[in-house]
Amino acid sequence: MVWRMNVLLDTCCFLWLAFDKEKLSQAATAIINDEANDLFLSDVSLWEITLKNTAGKLPLPTHPSEWLTSRRKFFGAKALPIHESAIFLTSDLPPVHSDPFDRLIAAQAIENNLTILSPDQPLSLLGASRIW
Repeated sequence: MVWRMNVLLDTCCFLWLAFDKEKLSQAATAIINDEANDLFLSDVSLWEITLKNTAGKLPLPTHPSEWLTSRRKFFGAKALPIHESAIFLTSDLPPVHSDPFDRLIAAQAIENNLTILSPDQPLSLLGASRIW
């Protein structure tokens, strides 16, 4: 029996996949490499990476629009757009983690029944399913 997972890559997980695969856990590597799984990358991560690049905190080899689009395609991750319902859901999540990007990623995972691939434990405290 093949188990299929719908997995949302956290921003740091996506960046490690692209730049430093050794930082990925064994479980994360196995899930990413399993072709039965569907990988997603949120527009939230694109926004976060673009902001960090613009601020000079995250140099990228090319413009963010080119690099992010090509890497998402290369890794076979589907785009996950931000819907207003996920934005509204962030206000209903417990007040245990204040990072707005993480709150929105957790809300998207909950709303879309996705498991987040992330070392960030507070995502679980927000109610999202998480594996690392």
